[in-house]
Amino acid sequence: MGNRNFWILLLMMLSGIVLGGFLGSLADGISFLSWLNFGQSFGLDTPLVLNLGVLVITFGLSIRITMAGIIGVIIALLVYHNIR
Repeated sequence: MGNRNFWILLLMMLSGIVLGGFLGSLADGISFLSWLNFGQSFGLDTPLVLNLGVLVITFGLSIRITMAGIIGVIIALLVYHNIR
């Protein structure tokens, strides 16, 4: 039962991040809501490319944490707590 709760929590948090980031990018054009898109990006600026001759593999990771994403995670945690 505990493993199932972990996956539900993870799914809820990921959906909160995605929906919060989406709403933050939509609010960027609205002057009084532009603070929702304020955040920090970190990760690889340029992707790491591994050329093996026949096969080329590209590794890259960039994460952007915004205020809307944080609010989305908080809402997801509150919803998870109330449905549990």
